[in-house]
Amino acid sequence: MLKRQCCRAGCGQGAVATLTYVHRDQTVVLGPLATYAEPHAYDLCANHASRLTAPRGWDVVRLPIDYSEPAPSQDDLLALADAVRAAGTPQPAPVEVQQPDEAPRLRVVRSR
Repeated sequence: MLKRQCCRAGCGQGAVATLTYVHRDQTVVLGPLATYAEPHAYDLCANHASRLTAPRGWDVVRLPIDYSEPAPSQDDLLALADAVRAAGTPQPAPVEVQQPDEAPRLRVVRSR
């Protein structure tokens, strides 16, 4: 199995954490190394993960990372990112449907 490396330019260290952005919620999520590489996720070494800063006004969610374990058995980071997205999605207001109390009455119209 190939060891994934830190995505920072010039860094050859092995990755131990994965970084994702939830742009809609202005949130940065840093957690254990994802099970597989995602196109919009960034793998970081222990040094770069510990020094992470977010853009001004953004929230940072830091999950516990075991820096001695190179690859976790579960992908908690993507599950958390999905939960953050779902929490930020506005829910539609419930629509009340009125049920008639009785069946509609038929009206007979005579032709002339």
